[in-house]
Amino acid sequence: MTEYTVKTSDFLNVFITSSCEDKSIERRFHKGITIADLKGKLEILTGGNPGTMKIKAFDKTDKLICNLDNDEALLGSYHIDDGMRIHVEDNFELRKQLDYDMDVQKFELSQEDYAKRTDSLQSYLKMHRLGKYNETEVEKKEREKKREEELEQEKLKDIKVGLRCQVSTPMQPVRRATVKYVGTTEFNSGFWVGVQFDEPYGKNDGSVQGKRYFECPPKYGSFVKPMYIEVGDFPEEEINFDDEL
Repeated sequence: MTEYTVKTSDFLNVFITSSCEDKSIERRFHKGITIADLKGKLEILTGGNPGTMKIKAFDKTDKLICNLDNDEALLGSYHIDDGMRIHVEDNFELRKQLDYDMDVQKFELSQEDYAKRTDSLQSYLKMHRLGKYNETEVEKKEREKKREEELEQEKLKDIKVGLRCQVSTPMQPVRRATVKYVGTTEFNSGFWVGVQFDEPYGKNDGSVQGKRYFECPPKYGSFVKPMYIEVGDFPEEEINFDDEL
């Protein structure tokens, strides 16, 4: 049997879109899951059929990166980075029918009568233990989220403004920086670490969406999750021009 390995570790933050809806949602997946497992999760999120859906990955400029078409492969074996978009293509026949049934039923049935129906969306989700009706999966996700939050809080104890650090984000070279901000932000949930890189490897000047968190030159600032930060004795690296011709 062919073996597949993960090129990077930890988790992947991506945006999910589908050919059924215009909106996108942000989700986090472990890179160790198979594409078959990913399709199962996308079934809950989009209503697509794992047996017929096609999955494509796009980068931040909306350029097609790859097709996730090997059910046995691991998610982490594909060249997908944080912030990219995973798009689901399917006919969504089941979802269309269920959505139609809901539109009709919500005008004709009381909430109590609707709950008794065996052919409703609610009944389907309960029968197949999907979404909030999959208690095991919900509890598992809650445990994983709690564990991640605990690890994040433990990591934050050592990260202070002014300290030198090393940033190791997935699919990116290791970069050195100075911690400039630690805390919550308006652009995303959770705790973030604002850093000023030694070189112009960043994405901003310490501000995001009009909100300033710290000062630094353009392209030197970035915000990173605590798990990718290692503080310590990381002086600026000297460039030896004698090695260049």
